Amino acid sequence: MPVLPDPEWLFRAETLMLRAIEVARTTPPGDVPVGAVVIDSSGRELAVATNRRETDSDPTAHAEILAIRRAAARHGDGWRLTGCTLVVTLEPCTMCAGALLDARIGEVIFGAYEPKTGACGSVHDVLRPPGAVRWPEVRGGVLGGRCAELMTGFFGTIR
Repeated sequence: MPVLPDPEWLFRAETLMLRAIEVARTTPPGDVPVGAVVIDSSGRELAVATNRRETDSDPTAHAEILAIRRAAARHGDGWRLTGCTLVVTLEPCTMCAGALLDARIGEVIFGAYEPKTGACGSVHDVLRPPGAVRWPEVRGGVLGGRCAELMTGFFGTIR
């Protein structure tokens, strides 16, 4: 029998995901609508970001990478985001998952699974490498249907 998430945790995760969806809706035209939010251990929002690959002509300008950079600048522990939570509307890719691991993010909550490039359990599992001394808690599928609608809406207009 599957273990159901704690109702208090689920309420928090869904509330944070609604914020990430709100952020995703501000993605510049032409970029895939992904929103990311970084929260510190006290619940303070440190950073938000959207995908900006097309807008910035930068292959690394994924929402997660931009949010990590902004959060690290505000967090006060150099580059370490220990105890922080990253909430993102789409399962992170390998590059983003590696950056999350290196930034020492404590928790990753994502919405829609990414069946082609997902690196947090669906295709790859970069966040739980063998022999690692620490890895973040990972929960996927939080408001997954609503997050997936962002993708289908975007790709439906360009295909």
